[in-house]
Amino acid sequence: MNRAINQIYSLHQPASSEAVIPLVFDSPHSGTVYPLNSGIVAPAAALRSTWDAYVDELWSAAPSVGASILAARFPRAYIDPNRSPLDIDPDLLADAWHEPLFPTERSKRGMGLVRRYALPGVPMYKDALSASEVRQRISQYYDEYHRVLRKLLDTAHQDFGAVWHIDCHSMKSVGNAMNVDNGSPRPDIVVSDRQGTSCDPAFTQWVAGRFKGLGYAVSINSPYLGGHIVTQYGNPSAGRHCLQIEFNRSLYMNESNFEKTAGFEKLKFDLLLFLAELARYVRKNTGISPSPVQGCA
Repeated sequence: MNRAINQIYSLHQPASSEAVIPLVFDSPHSGTVYPLNSGIVAPAAALRSTWDAYVDELWSAAPSVGASILAARFPRAYIDPNRSPLDIDPDLLADAWHEPLFPTERSKRGMGLVRRYALPGVPMYKDALSASEVRQRISQYYDEYHRVLRKLLDTAHQDFGAVWHIDCHSMKSVGNAMNVDNGSPRPDIVVSDRQGTSCDPAFTQWVAGRFKGLGYAVSINSPYLGGHIVTQYGNPSAGRHCLQIEFNRSLYMNESNFEKTAGFEKLKFDLLLFLAELARYVRKNTGISPSPVQGCA
């Protein structure tokens, strides 16, 4: 396996270029390392709840089937790669932003590009942030993550004529007051394709069917439609298929103390089976000759 790790991201790819298939995974909310002097006052427990705990580890077998996996090392609560760079709450800024902002409902709930709240009623910062501070975060962290992700997707598409991309996440077992489904229990897995616009709906159904076949309760596009990443990079008519997958954290961890449960190894094993099937799907749909899948026999 080829590895690249720095303060912005980790990237794991197949050891041999001959094993590569046009399949890319990214985990934009895996980071836990906050820069010093960030001005954050939210307690550590609240910050931890914003982390997509262990998601990159759950999908870590991806290179064994010929895929790449990119994971952010900076926290999404510091700056969120799965938001538009203009999805900024103006009330978070101490001075003017000299271009139009387009805050979405997520920003209004405190979950925009830069979070205003770690949890409902738990502010991230004591004071507003300067526009220059937010721009620095975009330049240093956000732009670099997207540069690498874009290159992975463009290279795969250029080499094979199509690319399949899985944007990987986790979710609380019950929505809170910052979510659209406040108080509602969530299914085991949510797969999202922006109502069929970020990937071929047939692929969405195929993925959902594979997880249902493994015994999981699966929802499509509810309560999540898919975020900025699949919206930005998905274009099924051009052979760019981007799908968001969310795992219910209660499947694999204790949500109170973030310790893995026995369900972690079960889910990871099931993902190994899923990855093997997904690799065969990608090979079939791009005309790549079948190949033994390392570690999945």
